[in-house]
Amino acid sequence: MPDEQAAASIADVHGVIRVVGARENNLKHVSLEIPKRRLTVFTGVSGSGKSSLVFGTIAAESQRLINETYPTFVQQFMAQLQRPEVDALENLSATIRVDQERMGANARSTVGTATDVHAMLRVLFSRLGQPHVGSPQAFSFNVPSIKGAGAVTIQTGAKKGTKERRAFEITGGMCPECEGLGEASDIDLDELFDKTRSLAEGAITIPGYSVDGWMVKGFTESGFVDAHKPIQDYTETERADFLYKEPTKVKIGGINMTYEGLVPKVTKSMLQKDRDALQPHIRAFVERAVKFLPCPACEGTRLNEGARSSRINGVNIADAAAMQISDLAAWVRSIDDAQVGPLIEGLAATLESFVEVGLGYLSLDRSSGTLSGGEAQRTKMIRHLGSSLTDITYVFDEPTAGLHPHDIQRMNALLQQLRDKGNTVLVVEHKPEVIEIADHVVDLGPGAGRHGGEIQYEGDVAGLRASGTLTGRHLDHRARLKTSSRAARGALEVRGASQHNLVGVDVDIPLGVLTVVTGVAGSGKSSLIHGNVPAFDDVVVVDQAPIKGSRRSSPATFTGILDAVRTAFAKANGVKPALFSANSAGACIACKGLGVIVTELGFQSTVETLCELCEGTGFSDEVLEYTLEGKNIAEVLAMSAVEAAEFFPSGPAHTTLARMIDVGLGYITLGQALNTLSGGERQRLKLAISMAKKGAIYVLDEPTTGLHLADVDNLLGLLDRLVDAGNSVIVIEHHQAVMAHADWIIDLGPGAGHDGGRVVFEGTPERLVETAETLTARHLRDYVRSGA
Repeated sequence: MPDEQAAASIADVHGVIRVVGARENNLKHVSLEIPKRRLTVFTGVSGSGKSSLVFGTIAAESQRLINETYPTFVQQFMAQLQRPEVDALENLSATIRVDQERMGANARSTVGTATDVHAMLRVLFSRLGQPHVGSPQAFSFNVPSIKGAGAVTIQTGAKKGTKERRAFEITGGMCPECEGLGEASDIDLDELFDKTRSLAEGAITIPGYSVDGWMVKGFTESGFVDAHKPIQDYTETERADFLYKEPTKVKIGGINMTYEGLVPKVTKSMLQKDRDALQPHIRAFVERAVKFLPCPACEGTRLNEGARSSRINGVNIADAAAMQISDLAAWVRSIDDAQVGPLIEGLAATLESFVEVGLGYLSLDRSSGTLSGGEAQRTKMIRHLGSSLTDITYVFDEPTAGLHPHDIQRMNALLQQLRDKGNTVLVVEHKPEVIEIADHVVDLGPGAGRHGGEIQYEGDVAGLRASGTLTGRHLDHRARLKTSSRAARGALEVRGASQHNLVGVDVDIPLGVLTVVTGVAGSGKSSLIHGNVPAFDDVVVVDQAPIKGSRRSSPATFTGILDAVRTAFAKANGVKPALFSANSAGACIACKGLGVIVTELGFQSTVETLCELCEGTGFSDEVLEYTLEGKNIAEVLAMSAVEAAEFFPSGPAHTTLARMIDVGLGYITLGQALNTLSGGERQRLKLAISMAKKGAIYVLDEPTTGLHLADVDNLLGLLDRLVDAGNSVIVIEHHQAVMAHADWIIDLGPGAGHDGGRVVFEGTPERLVETAETLTARHLRDYVRSGA
């Protein structure tokens, strides 16, 4: 009996992830036990500490511990991860993060290559394609065809250990003209340099090519060109060497380097990368200097003639990759050949998983860098659904982002499928549909920022409802349909819209009201609005795209609040405003205002350590001695927007801070780095600084992303205030509360991809619920009736 009790005790111990004293970011010595091999949903208002607990503590420590298992020579090439602020973490398993970060910056990465589906497809064509052209690599656009000879070591027979030169041939599928990119680029040389100037005078006009930088020194000190001669005066040889010379070894400043012509150098460093993932100023240069056209040799397929010639039932691999995935799944199922039965089953099941997560409208040849955050997260999920690994911890960040209620049901089934394979599934989520399926709920709060970071509730969903927490009280809350709608003051007339999957759409978007554009993922909502509305006057587009700026950018700098703060400090202390900028005269001499010391470790990732001189503030000791109402500049920048609004009760700073609070960002600190904000937070910050304009047309893209159920009501109030102030508001949104609150709904569908692209309903929410039979109508009808 004692042995049985001991065994049960051990099972209990190892059946939970135990967190003791977590203090990462705003967490206040959080301790809890999370059941393993269960589905746990973490809830709470934005900024309550959910991500700090799940991603910043549990997932981060799991990754750090795994990294430490690698040999030292491998670790030197890996990011140096700091141990999270936590007293103890017990019973962790390997953790896989499935977040909304955009996928890859590689132009060779597609939906097919990112999920291994293309690899399975290549095997299929190598087995069944006629004529037979080779192994699976013969269908890969990332493998070139090469013929040559090389030395090999003989391992058997009398000549064992001797070297012998043999011919070899690699048959790859890469198009030799575009090198597998599918595009031909026509570079405008006049955008690369000013031919009337010399290199020493700064002739090269490409971003990053400063006169005294290494990129330009490679040309000026190579000996191939005269650094002081205007480019227009180059000889034919100098011009060829400057623009097109093949990689050549040279010695510059006593260092061995490789010289390469400007055109191939730019092609490799900028044009062969995913343009959507380039820094904004680099992307602007590329769009200005280069014209991209489908490669005439492969017609944009990336593949050589051999790969394109091999077919299965009249379809080649390029045709298959270009199909909508839902159609491709049906085509794969139509192949009847016993020798590839298991392969067909596995490939079809993976393709059908795309459909199940609402991505059936994509194609395998779609560049992975063009996917939205929600699409990227669901595509990453596909990788793991067919995995043979078990007892893994999967961590999801709002997996329903970008999903219509119809698709959320299917996402829930997949989360449960991962759990049922013996995995621990941790989900940060606000949608009640996902909270409902949880085995266990952890609710954080009570507020955001320093007012959050505490466990409010742990247990099952029924207990959450009865808990009295903010989440518990709002779990069954439903917005009511409007009984009366505002009257439109004209309309934006869109005629014949045909971007992407739109089928010649004609629609009038009313002005002076709140219009919600909805439909399943891939139905054409973004194509209709972003592809047509910005062409009209006075349109303000507020989306979730990254905010331009350096690592020094913060909400204070982005909104202009810092200018008012610096002026107030300067006036109170009789000194110059520049002294109160960590990017200028007030910077700490050790970290140059960053607050951290950045160490470049060659091939390793950079390592950041807190600056001991300024203790992370970024300011010099001299600056920190100046105060305003008893606070120094670092203390003011550490304030949340709510606290700062109280500290600055009037003036331009207060006006902007009040807008930040209005859009639900009262918990954001003024000095927080912009790159730490989520997509939803970035959108709301942009909205805060755009709200001053009156009579404008605001376009918002899923503004409820990242918002707690309680905050959605605040958002609806904000949208009303924008309309009542004389603006027109157009919202692309799936949240039923926003749909119910609209004056006018435009519903696209009926499905996704080529099954969508049509307006299936226009009218008031009330009429949608009463008369329509679209997917949106059915779900909104259930939503409002469940709250009746």
